[in-house]
Amino acid sequence: MKGSRAPEAGVRTLRIPEETARQIEARLKGSAFDSVDGFVAFVLARLLEEPGGPGLSEEEERTLKERLRSLGYID
Repeated sequence: MKGSRAPEAGVRTLRIPEETARQIEARLKGSAFDSVDGFVAFVLARLLEEPGGPGLSEEEERTLKERLRSLGYID
């Protein structure tokens, strides 16, 4: 298909809400990142670098679960 790319080896595709992607794109302007994919991969890698970090508070975890539920990711 024209315009589509074959998946890269060792890469997984994730879906994010369009509004989130737009907000990330807005932040990318003037940054070292040239794509939403690159930015998200960087942020996630940094979050995972700190094992045993402070983690989420109970309030943050509750808020996160409510947000994921409202977006239909969890029941």
